Amino acid sequence: QEIGDFGVLLHAGFSKGKALLVNFASGLVAVLGALFVFLLDGKISGVEEILVPIAAGGFIYIAASDLIPEIHKHSDSGWKSLLQLIALTLGVAAMAALLLLE
Repeated sequence: QEIGDFGVLLHAGFSKGKALLVNFASGLVAVLGALFVFLLDGKISGVEEILVPIAAGGFIYIAASDLIPEIHKHSDSGWKSLLQLIALTLGVAAMAALLLLE
């Protein structure tokens, strides 16, 4: 996750130092959010059933609105497109496998 975020920040024009700093700050916010939900779960039963789909929807929105169009903009060869499709398929397969193992 963090390596992917770092790559996106570099592609967006950030310097390496600024990309590392922003990536670190976003990681800290994620930890604070996890602690908040952990504390909130003790007060409100089933809060994760509400917040997990919201977080997943946010990631799907980012992928659909920003990352996938950017991939299509720079995809100039058939091999790159094939590798991207394979990587996407492996990611979906990994999530499905984790769901089955749960």
